[in-house]
Amino acid sequence: MDVLLFGIAKDIIGKSEFEVPTDDIPKSVQELKEYLIKKFPDFGKLSSFAVAVNSEYALDDVTLNGNDEIAIIPPVSGG
Repeated sequence: MDVLLFGIAKDIIGKSEFEVPTDDIPKSVQELKEYLIKKFPDFGKLSSFAVAVNSEYALDDVTLNGNDEIAIIPPVSGG
């Protein structure tokens, strides 16, 4: 499963993309969020972050599979 990272999410991991190993693929968006926080504890410091699955924003109960392209989109601010 390919995971694309943007903004501070990219800074937390130190690169703009990483791959979740086949044996660790989460079954849902909620499990993916838990996986990210466990693997990269600084994700737990974010007030929130959105997850897009195959270019569409996804709620926590969306089911994932190994072929999905995931994007992690942290909160943004600006004027």
